[in-house]
Amino acid sequence: FGVAKNFSDLAFKGADATADVEFSRVVRDFHAAQKPIGAICIAPAVVALALKGLATPTVTIGDCSGTAAAIESFGGKHQVCESDEIAVDETNLISSCSAYMRDDSLALIAKGIEKVVAQTLAFAKKNKSKAA
Repeated sequence: FGVAKNFSDLAFKGADATADVEFSRVVRDFHAAQKPIGAICIAPAVVALALKGLATPTVTIGDCSGTAAAIESFGGKHQVCESDEIAVDETNLISSCSAYMRDDSLALIAKGIEKVVAQTLAFAKKNKSKAA
């Protein structure tokens, strides 16, 4: 819950949370520059919080209904995913997975994380070729 406690108060306030100003600025700057964002575990919810009022990101934190409801209240869309699956938001260049939000084997969690990394790199490569 590091990002939910250190870059926001999501862990304590749920849908009434606010994100750290500097964290929000970085996420919003990345979004504005069309740079890809990869988020795992609880971080997708905090990314959605940081983009509140600016974008409608599709993210996943697995199947945790309380946090999914908070994501929706921030203006995001929550996609239910298994541990080895990811949510891919082509519009906002965000890929995310639930990681440790689900009580699964490390092998399944690792597959999800590896897919987020691969998708984030694919978004970056695609953006680089567009700029050239």
